[in-house]
Amino acid sequence: MSPAAAAVPAIPDVRLGGEVVEDFAVFGVTAFTTGRAAGSFGMQSTEPVCDVTARWTALRTLIGGPSARLASAFQVHGATVLAHRGEWEGFLRGPEGDGHFSEARNTAMAVTVADCVPVFLAHPSGAAAAVHSGWRGTAAGITAVAIRRFVALGLPAAELRLHCGPAICGRCYEVRADVHRQLTGRDPGRPSTVDLRAIIADHARAAGVRHISISPLCTRCDNGRFYSHRAGDAGRQIGVVFAEG
Repeated sequence: MSPAAAAVPAIPDVRLGGEVVEDFAVFGVTAFTTGRAAGSFGMQSTEPVCDVTARWTALRTLIGGPSARLASAFQVHGATVLAHRGEWEGFLRGPEGDGHFSEARNTAMAVTVADCVPVFLAHPSGAAAAVHSGWRGTAAGITAVAIRRFVALGLPAAELRLHCGPAICGRCYEVRADVHRQLTGRDPGRPSTVDLRAIIADHARAAGVRHISISPLCTRCDNGRFYSHRAGDAGRQIGVVFAEG
């Protein structure tokens, strides 16, 4: 091996230090949230673009290389879930949207988070979805919107598995009284804490999902492992889901 070849650094596994959704593997679906160890994937930071790009390149290597399909979008804290049919190659940066759905295998989808909830959904057929759900998206029912994408294709909600990944926990997430009211229907009259993942799970159950899991990890409590906006971090992790062909 030449010295030049020997000097080429190994491409890191971006899953290390994050959280992998183990029980999606039975469907041939990979889902994970990156952690601080993988570095920030945020595209609007002041970090050198070459460093951020290198992390996205490592992700693309993980999912199959430069031609592998990978979808992301400009997130706006809304309730739009973009549907992808697998009709492209490479990295797709889509229009505004906070969720992704695809029934096509070998289509990776990524959402950017730091305290907001990465929500993953998978069906035995290989159809999958990834959602970025902050308080606005949760209040707008974005997870239910994603579930309806499956149901519209004849994939029953009862057959889905849903996982809420690492996010700020109900002990750490304090919101204004009006935000609390939008999320829970109750007005505490003062800033109060709220558990977004518990609310998302309730929305999923109401939509017919029976298999629901919630990460025990909090981006604020476990700030050494994950980026947290509330902790003052500019960095962002990503939640990724894809079904292998």
